Amino acid sequence: MAKTIVGFILVDAPWSALNNAGRDVGERTENIVRVKSIRKGRNIYPYVSGQALRYWWRETLKEKFGWGLSPVIRETKISFTSADPFKYPDDDMFGYMRALKKKEGGTVTRLSPLKNSPLLSLYPHNPVSDFGVMARQEGDPVPYEHEFYSTIFKGIFSIDLKNVGKFYEVERTGYKNMYPELIEKASDFGAIQNASEKTWTLPTSMRRKRTRETLLALSYLSGGAKQAQHLTDVSPKFTVLVVLNGGNHIFMNIADEKGVRLDALAEVVQDYQDVILTDIFIGKRQGFMDEINDNLETFSNETWNEGKIKVHLGPVNEIMRRFADAAEDLIQ
Repeated sequence: MAKTIVGFILVDAPWSALNNAGRDVGERTENIVRVKSIRKGRNIYPYVSGQALRYWWRETLKEKFGWGLSPVIRETKISFTSADPFKYPDDDMFGYMRALKKKEGGTVTRLSPLKNSPLLSLYPHNPVSDFGVMARQEGDPVPYEHEFYSTIFKGIFSIDLKNVGKFYEVERTGYKNMYPELIEKASDFGAIQNASEKTWTLPTSMRRKRTRETLLALSYLSGGAKQAQHLTDVSPKFTVLVVLNGGNHIFMNIADEKGVRLDALAEVVQDYQDVILTDIFIGKRQGFMDEINDNLETFSNETWNEGKIKVHLGPVNEIMRRFADAAEDLIQ
């Protein structure tokens, strides 16, 4: 089974419009910008798309850790990255698809080792409409309207540790990562070929570095729409992190309208303790959901699997670094 990092995050968005659905032609004004939201019955839940979150993540890796991002190539109706995971670490971690000419290897695709959900509001919330006018020009003022909200977003992500820095030449969608030009340069990056498995694997040190920086980038996550008017810190304020021997995402349902459900967290840890490969790492920013501090402290004193699994509780950035230490040790 695959060793998989599974993580849960909460993002505080107290006055935000982080991901807009675009302009809507309305009766009151010609310029109305809606936020993205979904309906469950009569309730409305704002959300941030998974694509937007991945864009913030990529850009943070570029700005904070100096990643050279894979150039995007635009053709008439399609666009794609360079599909070079040796040179560009984001092609490795975020996956790719590129249609090459048949003589160049044909279509290549790579499943992303990093997977993430959208960020969905914990609570039902009707976005607020904010009205304004542009009146700095001569003539009549130009009215406009945009929506924003105040909520907490929840999301999950995972990283498939087995496939970070490991590339396949198998005629199967998601696993035909390699093509002749890439094979020729593999040794230049220290990649080792396994002919029987049809794989090329980067050095352990490089695989660990890419995993570690991908994790640590969450602590510095930045981005989002309307930041000039609704400045929001989108770095997580609460995190739960473990490595599993398997691909189940066990933290999907540990928060709801009542907040963080430590009883639900305890239940899934109890159920999956035999496949948890690390301790449990919980990070929380002081000033955020302080009403659960006492219960978290009590939870942190629990142990599972006959004392083999402990809970580490602390500030988000410190916990992320400590978890990254534990996770990268599992990459061999």
